[in-house]
Amino acid sequence: MIKAKRDELLAPLSAVGGIIERRHTLPILSNVLIDGSAETVSFLATDIEIQITARSGISGSKDSRALTVGARKLLDILRALPEDAEVTLQPQDKRLLVRAGKSRFSLQTLPAEDFPRLAKATGDVARFSLPQKDLRRVLGLVQYAMAQQDIRYYLNGLLMVVDGGELKLVATDGHRLAFASMELPASLPRQEAIIPRKTVLELTKLLADTDEEVRIELSASQAAFGFGSIDLVSKLIDGKFPDYTRVIPTTHKNKLHADREPLRQALQRAAILSNEKFRGVRWVLADGSLKIVSSNADQEEAQEELEVRYAGDALDIGFNVNYLLDVLNNVAGTELECAFGDSSSSALISYGSEKNFKYVVMPMRI
Repeated sequence: MIKAKRDELLAPLSAVGGIIERRHTLPILSNVLIDGSAETVSFLATDIEIQITARSGISGSKDSRALTVGARKLLDILRALPEDAEVTLQPQDKRLLVRAGKSRFSLQTLPAEDFPRLAKATGDVARFSLPQKDLRRVLGLVQYAMAQQDIRYYLNGLLMVVDGGELKLVATDGHRLAFASMELPASLPRQEAIIPRKTVLELTKLLADTDEEVRIELSASQAAFGFGSIDLVSKLIDGKFPDYTRVIPTTHKNKLHADREPLRQALQRAAILSNEKFRGVRWVLADGSLKIVSSNADQEEAQEELEVRYAGDALDIGFNVNYLLDVLNNVAGTELECAFGDSSSSALISYGSEKNFKYVVMPMRI
């Protein structure tokens, strides 16, 4: 039997519940494994690819046994109870009796021994720790550039590279690429891992903006992250990530400096009249000036003009406006630099305040 305040159960259950699908081909994967037999009660969820364990601050009883129960139903019940409710979880035959005040709920359970778990990683493992806020920040710089359901499955994730004393993160969907790096506290042997999109999004959600550390382990088949009362283990995407070093241009001489916020707002306004399918905007660059032009199938047109620092070649280049807004919305900083080659080559966006960040966006024909 487990007895606790509502929030003492709700917090760890919410932490693991994000990866659980409502309907699954394996019914047990819609369940959460609750183990109250140890010193603390733990909640474990998995979708076969990711496994999250969250430990609560409450003590289990010696006669408690592990069981699995429908995660969404238990979550919904706990959320619907009063905040100060005292909740009791009592196993009975093949049921879990949930009691709070005069409320009673009887939930179906499945055996804990049938619950699948990810095997422990073997082989070489790179181990290091970072403040949670640093990992959360660097993930935020790149994760929006990951592909979604691309046939090139290795793009549906994020490349994490440990190389000596440096951690590098890269995401690309083939049309744009985001790169960020940060120093590590120690020098480590090189290790590469492609972390699935779902894992990255869940990790970003769970990490706190705090100096408390996150322990990271990267192996050839698995990535593990431990922080606070949470342990997240994920399988990796097996594939060869594109060589990002060849994508990042180094010789572009036409450079534009602009304030981020006025540029972001101008792009948002121009996006309103861009083609709904292609989302294209033209950048017309001249001495000291940037003109942003968009139009749609109804022959409606928007035009914005900004004063910028630019003294390069006159250029007329098209971009997908969503790709530009993504980097401006997700990466803070007051001023950015855009480097261009010609109208058919990619643009490189960087920030003065983010020395270890680069964003490459391919042009589009408009």
